[in-house]
Amino acid sequence: FQLQASGGGLVQPGGSLRLSCAGSGFTFDDYAIGWFRQAPGQEREGVGYLKSSTGLTFYSAAVKGRFALFGDSAKDTVDLQMNNLKPEDTAVYYCARRLGSRGSSWYLPLTYDSWGRGTQVTVSS
Repeated sequence: FQLQASGGGLVQPGGSLRLSCAGSGFTFDDYAIGWFRQAPGQEREGVGYLKSSTGLTFYSAAVKGRFALFGDSAKDTVDLQMNNLKPEDTAVYYCARRLGSRGSSWYLPLTYDSWGRGTQVTVSS
């Protein structure tokens, strides 16, 4: 199976970017997808969580109101729409999968069993 994050790039402060996480080789609806980010010298940080089959969603306080998750079960993707980007959003962004439906401790990387390769997001003028 495979997870792949894509869509990163360079954007000015206040701009928008949409990342996509595509899954293959497994039953996508059985899993929830978490988005994380890691800036240089910092720990991996949970950004958002979506269980597409139920619509259960969580966001970190740092991005709530600016970021939004969209699931497409037909395409086995979960997109992260990022608006009003700030320089502190600069990081490598990762998506990961995990079983379970309640979303408890969704922000803990150790609760995920598989990770996609990250995509770099740089917010700078």
